[in-house]
Amino acid sequence: MATVVLVRHGRTTANADGVLAGRTPGVRLDETGRDQADRTGERLAVVPLVGVVSSPLERCRETSQAILERQDPRPDLSLEDGITECDYGDWQGRTLKDLAKEDLWKVVQSHPSAVTFPGGESMPTMQARSVAAVRGNDAAFEAEHGAGAVWAAVAHGDIIKAILADALGQHLDLFQRIAVDPASISIVRYATARPTVLAMNTHAGDLSWLVATPGTAPSGDAAVGGGAGPSA
Repeated sequence: MATVVLVRHGRTTANADGVLAGRTPGVRLDETGRDQADRTGERLAVVPLVGVVSSPLERCRETSQAILERQDPRPDLSLEDGITECDYGDWQGRTLKDLAKEDLWKVVQSHPSAVTFPGGESMPTMQARSVAAVRGNDAAFEAEHGAGAVWAAVAHGDIIKAILADALGQHLDLFQRIAVDPASISIVRYATARPTVLAMNTHAGDLSWLVATPGTAPSGDAAVGGGAGPSA
């Protein structure tokens, strides 16, 4: 099975100002965000990615470029609408401080499966299309490059949290228990029996263990007792 590295975009001007950017065009990484993206690119430089799939929004494309610049050979970049930011509708462009006063805010925190943003999409719809996009791309990369393939998906906080909740077998109402910081790396390996979550919300650490040994492929079975872990 292939392995997907889920990367949240680096910090943006909207993040720094406490604004829910949503799909607002022109929201780019700030200086801190560019530094974060560069560090994430450096971490992934030791992993030969077979592809990078990005949300079409500028902040994700900028983060993707920081990853691609450190890949040799450089894989293709493709844009995927399925992992674009949630359509927050009328909430888009407002400050988090202001949104916290809305009655819907408490529902978002405790019962997101019941949330449809006014003028936007529901959170279950957001999860369904993002999970479908990641699983579909993962299957395509595995079919083309083999079971040891590693690829990156560069997306947004709530999108990655929803994908991780699905991989963990969690109900969407529990996804607010997952943290996904700017430019963090989370890793999921899909298999026929079940997905395996290998890492969540990491900011540092060696990733060379992701490189498959030639002639071998990761097993889809869970190691009873925990196993020996990667040799790298």
